[in-house]
Amino acid sequence: MLSAQQLEAYITQSLACDYIKVLGDDGTHFEAVIVSAAFNGKSMVQQHQLVYAALGDRMRAEIHALSMKTLTPEQWNKSLGQ
Repeated sequence: MLSAQQLEAYITQSLACDYIKVLGDDGTHFEAVIVSAAFNGKSMVQQHQLVYAALGDRMRAEIHALSMKTLTPEQWNKSLGQ
């Protein structure tokens, strides 16, 4: 069974993140907030594709559902009111 911390580690091994928080308690369904400069200039679909690429085959084998909010550092700072 996969933990939220393991999922965070899998993502950060392949994608440099300024901030990442993954929640999930059943081992197959997760929610994530991911902030990365790699998302600059990319559409939301392209951002999600980067995350899926970082997870590779785990999306088919270990993870049933991943709901994610992806943000650039600039978008993240604006959402924090900075």
